Amino acid sequence: MKLVKYIALSSVLALSLTSCNDWLDVNVDPDQPTAESIVIENRLPWIEKQFTYAYGCANTRTFATCGGFYSNNANMYNASITWQCTDGLTTTPYQTFFVGAGNNIPYLYDRAESEGAYHYMAAAEVMHALGFIMLTDLYGEIPYTEAIGSDPVPPYDNGKTVWEGCLAKIDHAIELFQKEQAPGVTPLASGDIWNGGDVNKWIKLCYGLKARWLLRVTKNSSYYDPDAILAALENAPKSNDDNTYQACFDVKGDKTDFLLGDPVQTNGNWDTAAYGKTQWASKFYIDMLTNMRGAGIEDPRVDRLVPSSMTNITLDESGRVKTYSWRRAIGVDMFGDAERLVAGGGNNIAVQTFANAQKVISYEIKDADKRAAFIEGFKAHNYKASSTATFSAEDGVKEIKDREYYEYTNKDSKYVAIAYPKGVWYVNSSNYVYAGDTAYVNMNAGSQNTNNGTWDMPVLDNYYHSNDKYGAVAGVVSGTGAFQTYANSDFDILTYYEMCFIKAEVLMRKGDAAGALAAYKAGIKAHMDRMQSKLKSWASAGYENPSMQPMDDAKIAEYLASKAVCQNAGELTMSDIMLQKYIAMGFSMENWVDMRRFNYSAGNIGSFGVVYPGIGRTKLFTGGAVCTGTSPDDVTYWIRRWRGGSQEVKFNTKNLEASNKFALKDNIWSIPVWWDCTTDAEYEAFLH
Repeated sequence: MKLVKYIALSSVLALSLTSCNDWLDVNVDPDQPTAESIVIENRLPWIEKQFTYAYGCANTRTFATCGGFYSNNANMYNASITWQCTDGLTTTPYQTFFVGAGNNIPYLYDRAESEGAYHYMAAAEVMHALGFIMLTDLYGEIPYTEAIGSDPVPPYDNGKTVWEGCLAKIDHAIELFQKEQAPGVTPLASGDIWNGGDVNKWIKLCYGLKARWLLRVTKNSSYYDPDAILAALENAPKSNDDNTYQACFDVKGDKTDFLLGDPVQTNGNWDTAAYGKTQWASKFYIDMLTNMRGAGIEDPRVDRLVPSSMTNITLDESGRVKTYSWRRAIGVDMFGDAERLVAGGGNNIAVQTFANAQKVISYEIKDADKRAAFIEGFKAHNYKASSTATFSAEDGVKEIKDREYYEYTNKDSKYVAIAYPKGVWYVNSSNYVYAGDTAYVNMNAGSQNTNNGTWDMPVLDNYYHSNDKYGAVAGVVSGTGAFQTYANSDFDILTYYEMCFIKAEVLMRKGDAAGALAAYKAGIKAHMDRMQSKLKSWASAGYENPSMQPMDDAKIAEYLASKAVCQNAGELTMSDIMLQKYIAMGFSMENWVDMRRFNYSAGNIGSFGVVYPGIGRTKLFTGGAVCTGTSPDDVTYWIRRWRGGSQEVKFNTKNLEASNKFALKDNIWSIPVWWDCTTDAEYEAFLH
């Protein structure tokens, strides 16, 4: 780790130059700062920021694994569809935490201690615990006790050591936060971008993290203590006012990150889920929002959590949008029949293009039934058989009118020509399988630093346009983005609604169905309230994006009283609790933690039955070498961890290999981490 220590130091110094007067000293050259010269109020915010980037990447990649979205990015595609996982998935969270955050934590702690800045010492302990818990949840065994020091190849610790060490850090942080700093000591507010220096909120964060991490061990009766979790919850956030989050910003000319080149002030989830055009919401996720508990009732959150695009567009004489309507994305079917993915080869959902003029595409479709089904799909969108189209083998289809189709034969093969009129979306490919991909709206959200230079819509609205310049000039919106993944979305660290769902689960396990029901309903409402508050702030700031507008309060009340939400304690199931928690947490790796604790859809945890119905191996599964189990009841049937970060594989190979007998084998991805085992003995059997 010694190598990355100096990289981290240089990054913090570079990012701190705007506050150079704060660390200026007569014995320190301001142009040659050292690790010891950086003041604590400059170091903490960058540790917080770099952690959220690492955590945002982990959130996105693990949410793909537990079914939240489809991606045709190769690494996430394999992690969500084939389960033939590759090491390219594993690098960024590990690298970003150690280089950008972890290596700076000891410097922050030591300098704060020398100044008697107890609250900065406490914050350093919290950041330590957050980072290393994230890493052990991802990788299992990691360098921990000697991770940040002079040894470039530190030994590994097992997951139990990391878990216990991080809980101890949190307890120490609580003690430090309760100390009163001496007059003249730098106040926490000077360097805290999460809680604005509010020590009480930090303490509630600490207790909330204790509750979250004590819940990790529900499989192991030797460690699971429901009363300890409930006790921690008593001191954790009690309302949304107690939430810890990082406010994020979309600022024109924002500086870029030293490590990965992304804008500095943006949301960590946006950086990895919505910066590009390779992510689409899944059918599994959208079905929860449109048909929870089979009630057939739409969740009022759906059009804020799922992107939409303009449709039914008409253009004025100057070629700009005149009228339109909004069309919500459909979800990519990953776990059912997955007909589109199977037909198209899986890794190829296409991005739509805007037609600035009539576009005629001929599709070769040899199979008569598939050809008929293809035509029926266009008929449903008011396309009609052409009575005037002409064809020549040299020039193809000629003189076909807008919104017409024409069947013809050429060189003994069957074709269907479609005339897309000016102002519609189409996929610029002659493969007929892709033609319907306009129904999928990817998660991409624009920003003031990433929109195309031809973009002619208000950048304030976080829209993104089609890949061609014509859609941009016309003012056409390809996607509205989604609540959790805008560049300026808040990045939640720990929230009241999560605490409600933890309480609901613990009480359900204790047999207190009435208490669990109350906590479950409180969690749903708290999440809606959290969203509504942010949506109202966006609307007040002038955003016109429909996905950034407040929800209808009447629809919220109607949903909360509907059959989509359990109303009777005797009918409440663990699946009810966890699926609503899944929606609320969304882009959070806590969903993957929970899914592992309940063994995905195996249904073999206690008497809870199948907690996540519908999730499993896809029809495109090819990861037999990665997930070796042959039955859902076998823990190795599922993805349960990542292989060690590529830096460790390359430069700390000996210690990595010694940490787990499967560490360098393909099936390490399906080996449970410590808290995912029922006993210490089970875990040790996987290690040695």
